[in-house]
Amino acid sequence: MKHLLAAALLAGLAPAAMAAEINVSYAPEFSETLTEDYGVKEGDYLSRRVREDLERELAKAGADVARIDVTIVDAKPSRPTFKQGLDKPGLDMFRSVSLGGMKLQAVAYDAAGAASEPFEYKWYENDIHQAGLTTWQDARRASSRFAARFVKTVN
Repeated sequence: MKHLLAAALLAGLAPAAMAAEINVSYAPEFSETLTEDYGVKEGDYLSRRVREDLERELAKAGADVARIDVTIVDAKPSRPTFKQGLDKPGLDMFRSVSLGGMKLQAVAYDAAGAASEPFEYKWYENDIHQAGLTTWQDARRASSRFAARFVKTVN
């Protein structure tokens, strides 16, 4: 029991290598799409997911960056969003499927403020039979892949 307590205490005192500030914003066109088509809360979900994926990958890699600025350029849902369902009553929320995914851009900054090369990544499902089962499943897959590839470029 003493060893577990000591290990927990040391882990809490260890410096966090991934203490990066992660800012997620939207391209103007995508911001308009969120407002008019998908619903603003969908953007909050996507931003949170991108941030969580980057935090996970930074922790795994032990990367030391001060700040990351990410822009969601575009995102397509695999299933209709709640707002789309309300706006289009004839839309079948459970059986309607589309090819989803996401396009992102990012730049990392070190403690001195030096910027990395801009990084751009996009992934969209291309097989309707593999389309996500949830609204943003394909976009989540794109976010996860983006985070893994981006962290490799800044590590």
